[in-house]
Amino acid sequence: MTGAPPPVRVSARLRLALSYALFLVAAGAILLLGVYVVLRYVPDYPLTAANPRDSGGTVVATRGEILQAVVGVSGFALAALAIVGMVGGWLLAGWVLRPLQRITEAVRVAAGDRGHRVALGGRNDEFRQVADAVDHMLDELHAAYEVQERFAANASHELRTPLAVTATMLEVAARDPEGQDYPVLVERLRVTNARAITLTEALLRLADAQAVGARADVVDLATLVRASLAENADEAARRGVTVTTALAPARVVGDPSLLAQLVTNLVQNALRHSGTDGRAHLTTTTDPADRTAVLAVGTTGAVFTPEAAARLVEPFLRGAGRLARGAGGHGLGLALVDRIVTTHDGTLDITPRAAGGLDVRVALPAARP
Repeated sequence: MTGAPPPVRVSARLRLALSYALFLVAAGAILLLGVYVVLRYVPDYPLTAANPRDSGGTVVATRGEILQAVVGVSGFALAALAIVGMVGGWLLAGWVLRPLQRITEAVRVAAGDRGHRVALGGRNDEFRQVADAVDHMLDELHAAYEVQERFAANASHELRTPLAVTATMLEVAARDPEGQDYPVLVERLRVTNARAITLTEALLRLADAQAVGARADVVDLATLVRASLAENADEAARRGVTVTTALAPARVVGDPSLLAQLVTNLVQNALRHSGTDGRAHLTTTTDPADRTAVLAVGTTGAVFTPEAAARLVEPFLRGAGRLARGAGGHGLGLALVDRIVTTHDGTLDITPRAAGGLDVRVALPAARP
């Protein structure tokens, strides 16, 4: 199977050099043409001295001879201008394009060393702005790569753990089939399998939340909060968390299932991470000034730094690092909340409290009356 031959690559430096040379030759040609035109209209009679005795017998060139000489010299002049323009243009283009070459080399190096940056100094011209934009893009890509690498590593670990536990229990049962308490074994296998299923479903919801659902209905966040608190009332009582609310109507337009998942995740996080005998306060309001519906959740609990709080939206990260055992869930709650908020053109702010705990604020475009 044959295709069209690849196009001939002509560097920008060569094009600039040719452009400079052509411009210089064109300018010289216009200048010489002007000289030619001026001489063309010189009166056509022998040029001699006013006093023939002063000429000394010297014959002065006629207009035709002068024009012929101008044309001959012009050819050599234009050839010289072409050479000077080509060489000078090549050097000048190389000097002008040097920052661009540095940017290209930096991008190539960054493919293998993600910490490498252009860091172009000097005057703040167009090349400096391009270099700064490339550095910013590389910073964003580096951060995204780190998040994806951590997500892949943690997801594979979390999925491997229940499978490894299941394999171990089955291997032990196969070695000693007579000494097994099969009802207990079946229950352990059921719990382990359920954990793997819930984790897989959470990962699928996390992926599905990248696109807004097909439905776009008017939903009241206050109603969703009341329903979620009712569903999780037993867990709140078991953990000893005191929940208070101030729920005003907060109507938004979006996918009802995704918004319900958002509220459920925030409520469950508040109950599971407020600490023993903790407190959680949930409010819903509508801000008419910027036309946003706000869901705010304030909790007690562990002390966070601003950097640690900002990383809580990363999958499988919770608390001071990787997800903590014993609190329930898979560390995907706030990651899913962040995806749902983004797909609904909203904002998510997580602010640590000085005494411990978090203030989580979700702002979504409010539904028009």
